[in-house]
Amino acid sequence: MPSRTKSRGYVREKFLPFALPSIGEEEIAEVVDSLRSGWVTTGPKVKRFEADFAEYIGCSHAIALNSCTAGLHIALTALGIGPGHEVIVPSLTFCSTANVVVHTGARPVLVDVGEDFNLTQEDIEAAITQRTKAIMPVHYSGQACDMKPIYELAARHNLAVVEDAAHAVGSSYYGCKIGSDAMEGLNSNIPRVTVFSFYGTKNMTTAEGGMNTTADDELAERMRLLTLHGMSRDAWKRYTGSGSWYYEVLVPGFKSNMTDIQAALGIHQLRRLDGFIETRRRYARMYDEAFAGVAEFERPIRLPNRAHNYHLYVIRLRLDRLSIDRSEFIEELKARNIGTSVHFIPVHLHPFYQERFGYRRGDLPKVESIYDRIVSLPLYPSMTRSDVENVINAVGDVTTQFRLSRVA
Repeated sequence: MPSRTKSRGYVREKFLPFALPSIGEEEIAEVVDSLRSGWVTTGPKVKRFEADFAEYIGCSHAIALNSCTAGLHIALTALGIGPGHEVIVPSLTFCSTANVVVHTGARPVLVDVGEDFNLTQEDIEAAITQRTKAIMPVHYSGQACDMKPIYELAARHNLAVVEDAAHAVGSSYYGCKIGSDAMEGLNSNIPRVTVFSFYGTKNMTTAEGGMNTTADDELAERMRLLTLHGMSRDAWKRYTGSGSWYYEVLVPGFKSNMTDIQAALGIHQLRRLDGFIETRRRYARMYDEAFAGVAEFERPIRLPNRAHNYHLYVIRLRLDRLSIDRSEFIEELKARNIGTSVHFIPVHLHPFYQERFGYRRGDLPKVESIYDRIVSLPLYPSMTRSDVENVINAVGDVTTQFRLSRVA
């Protein structure tokens, strides 16, 4: 049971981490099987995981990688993005989305976002120049961007689209799963890759790992080639009975392949994914209902025709109604044994991007206003209903204690 102190009301007895993975006995047994089999790097389980994922998403090609970051880099490289090019990226994202653009030699053009924290057609269009080669939408928190106008814009300007779906496995847009071939049907005239993450905090995990999906046969072949040193097709089979010692390096590729140990986790995590998402949605509804009358912050915007997977539950503080700032709000929750996070520090506020590209605070006012006020609350399947109620009580206690008595 929680204790109560004079200095603060609600205090949870044990610290609740912001995020934890849900690993079952099936995953553990599959990993052990991989270890005993001798296949600890890329092998048959990676191929099985790719096939299972392609079937789940509804895509022609699924290419497993050792991280989402590697997947983004591979996608841009396969599309021919390089020096002299520009790629449009929302500033409200993890740094890896922009970092991979820098690694290709291109320039990341950081832009503002809309009220749902996602890219808008207007902000993209204002940033397009003759050097623009690609748009990188980020499906923030697991709610899809409005992709139809983005695809139309890309087709009009002959641009590729690389979707950062690190948060969006299992999410959908107008009934189409993010990353599916059906999404291509919204506009089939553009090169398109969707990149997923299976990092430890994501809705399903392979510890580290990622997956690229596309409907484009040639683009898929180029990405596969780049994933393992640029070695000729099926080079991973060279240590099997049907393989050959001989291989050829066709391009200077990368070391971005997924291992069978990672895939062993992914095979079973994928089978549990829909259940994970349903639990997240149920807990998000509990938050929504509990916070409906709270004037000190705004709940996440939920848009129609998007199957939100609730990778994150992000509230936006109304600082004019509180006597503390966002950092103090987080510390107060921590003092009540509730872990939180912030998603994200905008890319244009990081020293590297300011020094290299000249970005400054004030350049992207919508992103900055969002960043200064956002807090991500714990939301994951291994939480219990009691854990969710603990978060609700702690948030309520902080907002009550630090509520301004008079609001103009």
